Amino acid sequence: MAEAKYYTEEGLQKLRDELDYLTQIERRKISEAIAEARDKGDLSENAEYDAAKEAQGLLELKISKLQDIIGNARIIDESKMDSSKVLILSNVKIKNMKNGATMDYVLVPEKEADLRNGRLSVNSPIAKGLLGKSVGDKVEITVPAGNIEFEIIKISR
Repeated sequence: MAEAKYYTEEGLQKLRDELDYLTQIERRKISEAIAEARDKGDLSENAEYDAAKEAQGLLELKISKLQDIIGNARIIDESKMDSSKVLILSNVKIKNMKNGATMDYVLVPEKEADLRNGRLSVNSPIAKGLLGKSVGDKVEITVPAGNIEFEIIKISR
């Protein structure tokens, strides 16, 4: 059995929407492409038919993987989480002790990470260093640029 992965309600809905698109729209497009290629004659020498069948196989594989992910997905219940410590789905404000810069992040499951929008994967070095810590804690985190010391300024949900 596949391992359970945790998602926010929003992240799981995106996966469901993608699955619906693939099964409702993309399947139809590929079926039409196969039918069109079949109408062109001899299938043994029909490159369009072979390409369409290969695309169908890849699509079905992608659909199958998404169905497995959704089937094993678990939604994170924020109401049962301690808001005094940095946990998944925490909004964290940290201060770089070296240059005084502050940064705001939301720690999210890996598949929902988007650094441009301040959504940091819980598997990233910074998030791993922050997990379980409280406001006022100072942590030294090893990042590709070296070791950086951060202070946790604020934690919220």
